[in-house]
Amino acid sequence: MSKVAQTLSIAGSDSGGGAGIQADLKTFQERGVFGTTVITAITAQNTTGVFDIHPIPLKTIQSQLKAIADDFNIKAFKVGMLGSAEVIQCVAKSIKDYDFGYFVLDPVMISKGGAALLQENAITALKEELIPLCDVITPNLPEAKALTNIDIKDKESAKKAALILQEMGAKVVVIKGGHTNNSTSEICEDWIFTQDKQFTLSSPRFNTIQTHGTGCTFSACITAQLAKGNSIKQSIVLAKEFISAAISNPLNIGSGHGPTNHWAYSLKQIDA
Repeated sequence: MSKVAQTLSIAGSDSGGGAGIQADLKTFQERGVFGTTVITAITAQNTTGVFDIHPIPLKTIQSQLKAIADDFNIKAFKVGMLGSAEVIQCVAKSIKDYDFGYFVLDPVMISKGGAALLQENAITALKEELIPLCDVITPNLPEAKALTNIDIKDKESAKKAALILQEMGAKVVVIKGGHTNNSTSEICEDWIFTQDKQFTLSSPRFNTIQTHGTGCTFSACITAQLAKGNSIKQSIVLAKEFISAAISNPLNIGSGHGPTNHWAYSLKQIDA
């Protein structure tokens, strides 16, 4: 039996390569795990925006999930773009039917360019079907507000939102503070709430638009580390370091919100 940790990403395809399935596979590779995929939608996008979205039929999504479950030993998986309530319900049923290990939920709702990636009526399904199943949820501030109706401005308001998400069933909540409207601050904080502890991770705030796929990459890194046997806290801490390196060493690709640099952390030669 292979000793290589195996992971799964259930998400949409980004033709621009910076987010979604493509970002997840790049991150898995950089973290030394084998990545498998279940594609939920095909998007036509680049660094300037999303121009078309083609949902994958439910039957094909179900077939992909079964194919992975039948032949791979998945230790951790992540869920990104699902798009509709029907897809959420389909994925939730399969998660209950198959043992894919740790579950990291990145509640993707809006692209960097502002395109809606989750139908409005699907938010209820997300709350009821997926959040109760996840081990870790990683919303940014707009996503956390959409899920909890809390306007997050600081650690105390983040705690209120996290408690609501935990009441829905999420075990660990990571609220990413990159969207904080505080242009004078040189520090970006993420607030992490476990079932009995809370802590904050800080990094410099980088003045850049080369941030396409940051949420995907961050959650994929957590997933990879969990698959390798790291604790949830260890996985989140390393993912923060990984995404900070990816943002602070930009590739400057495209004319819009460019992708992060997935190999930047590896160049630091840190063995984690």
